[in-house]
Amino acid sequence: MALSLLIRYPFNLRNTNRHTPIPTHDRPHPARHHRSCPGLLALVAVQPDDGEAQTKRLLERLLGYRVFADDAGKMNRSLTNTGGGLLLVSQFTLAADTRSGMRPSFTSAASPEHGRQWFDRLVELARISHPTVEIGRFGAHMQIHLVNDGPVTFRLEVA
Repeated sequence: MALSLLIRYPFNLRNTNRHTPIPTHDRPHPARHHRSCPGLLALVAVQPDDGEAQTKRLLERLLGYRVFADDAGKMNRSLTNTGGGLLLVSQFTLAADTRSGMRPSFTSAASPEHGRQWFDRLVELARISHPTVEIGRFGAHMQIHLVNDGPVTFRLEVA
């Protein structure tokens, strides 16, 4: 959880009451739905030392990070302020060490068991704290279709 890539995008309201993982091929393409609101796609990488404190802090940042425009056009509104959707997708490759060589090293990523434990905890806390939470399938090969609103993309890190 020390790493998350946060992307602002139009969130589909049609799936907001579903509480099961939805593979992207079952989701409507963003251009095909009628109602959308500002939302966030968070690609989340769990690392070996992550636990409850990092999980809670990441959720606090995801819900409170001010990336949406206010009436003056300044980024002063958070997901909590807008009520937009949050799509959480586990993405261990964000933890890759790419500083040298021609192949990424994943030694800084959590084991699959540890990653699932803390990603699931993040989802649990998010669903308690926020009304509109969707998730990708942990460990699955997914094709995520994204319309980036901005570009507004941030790398969030918590310790």
